[in-house]
Amino acid sequence: MTVSDVLLLALGALAVGSGALVVTSKHLVRAGLYLVVSLGAIAGLYLVLGAELVAWVQVLVYVGAVVVLLLFAVMLTRAPIGPSADLDRPVFPAALIGGGVGLGLAGLFVDAFHWVRYPEPEPGTAERVGEQIFGAWVLPFEVLSILLLSALVGAIVLSRPDIGARKAEPETEDA
Repeated sequence: MTVSDVLLLALGALAVGSGALVVTSKHLVRAGLYLVVSLGAIAGLYLVLGAELVAWVQVLVYVGAVVVLLLFAVMLTRAPIGPSADLDRPVFPAALIGGGVGLGLAGLFVDAFHWVRYPEPEPGTAERVGEQIFGAWVLPFEVLSILLLSALVGAIVLSRPDIGARKAEPETEDA
């Protein structure tokens, strides 16, 4: 077992463990912080696998932007920060469904690849990555940015009751 194998196992266990804590946490802010740990561990997995660009995009986009947007929306909407009783869900049905889906996906994965070793693609260059991002993938990136912006504007509107409210008309006395 090599060092990279140990790192993959450790980071994978960290990602799965913190992902489970995201789902089971009764504290909304702590769930957001567990999400940061899980996404950071996934970025570490990318680094171990040699995909440095994907790792930094993971850190910048997901850890940096999405989680900050989530916590910012929680603060703007004045959601409860402490433990919430309504976040308590039965664990057994969720574990049963999650385990069944995980086993089903593992079976599909084994069936799809039949333990065959496929040739690795040629390494990417900055030019090819730029062509893909600014060519074929520019529309999804723009749609995602509009979606995140509209979520932020929606959180601001929901948190401020004075925005969009009609002003009371002054009463006039008819003599």
